[in-house]
Amino acid sequence: MDEQPIIAQKGPYSVRIDAGETVYWCRCGRSKKQPFCDGSHKVTGFQPVKYTSQVTITLKFCGCKHTGTSPLCDGTHRSL
Repeated sequence: MDEQPIIAQKGPYSVRIDAGETVYWCRCGRSKKQPFCDGSHKVTGFQPVKYTSQVTITLKFCGCKHTGTSPLCDGTHRSL
């Protein structure tokens, strides 16, 4: 059986990221620092997704953890 991520929230997290900033998006859904990793994945088969922004921008990071365009929301949460 394939391990499934925990749905942290059924909708995206709007987060401002500064130019040159690197973040690690939580893929497993267990982090207490959503939408970013706090190391909780270590008991799972998941790894966080590294994202570095080239510009200062507000992005929609996936909260349901089922996006096809990780780490950003693609609307998949609407079908869960």
